[in-house]
Amino acid sequence: MPRSSKIDDIDDIIKEKPRVIIMTKYDLCDKNETDKFIKYYEDLGYKVVCINLLTDKIAKILDISTDIMKEENEKRKAKGMKERPLRALVIGVPNAGKSTLINRLVSKKSVNVGNTPGVTKNISWIRINKDLELLDTPGILWPDFSDQERAHVLAAFSSIREEILDKNALAVFILKKLYEYYPDNLKERYGIDHLTEDFVEEFELIGKKRGLMASGGVVDYEKVATAIINDLKSGRLGKITLDRLD
Repeated sequence: MPRSSKIDDIDDIIKEKPRVIIMTKYDLCDKNETDKFIKYYEDLGYKVVCINLLTDKIAKILDISTDIMKEENEKRKAKGMKERPLRALVIGVPNAGKSTLINRLVSKKSVNVGNTPGVTKNISWIRINKDLELLDTPGILWPDFSDQERAHVLAAFSSIREEILDKNALAVFILKKLYEYYPDNLKERYGIDHLTEDFVEEFELIGKKRGLMASGGVVDYEKVATAIINDLKSGRLGKITLDRLD
């Protein structure tokens, strides 16, 4: 979700300060679509790093930080000022991987990590090394969610608590997006090659195929909705990017 997860107005707030976008979970995305966003953000002046925070080496992030601070310290030296460490704000939507990133950078568990939004509660400085200090922040969301598609994308990937949106509606949104962007994935995972108006047929098919039944031998729609949402987040629906640049 390289567009939906972008913090509104962040560019207006940070002005001309150096900016690095770290795209986490790159291993789970549709790279063809996500790479369009990478070029878009790079053209805007961002440095972009794509990484799987659990397995990839993070030296590239430190290298970029070093390059940024070298340039900044050269400016300070020209003004007769002392060199100083790079102090960087870590900011993003809930559950974007900020705490996991910081833990990898310091090579130990320094902040709480969880797969639900709202794990980080406080703002705190964390020293990575003598050249880099990070300000960790709680996940940030904007107050206005008039863009319902964006809200559903964020909820689908756990940046908004699922309880805020109707779970069945969220599952239907995912099925619609799969049918629009990834029909082959939809057919391979669920055996669905068309969508009906009320989605009863789709829920019944998935429920019976997966054994998601309630008492009395009827399909449990809530269990089906949960399974669809979990399939998306876990990557079982394939490599998915729900945002589009155009």
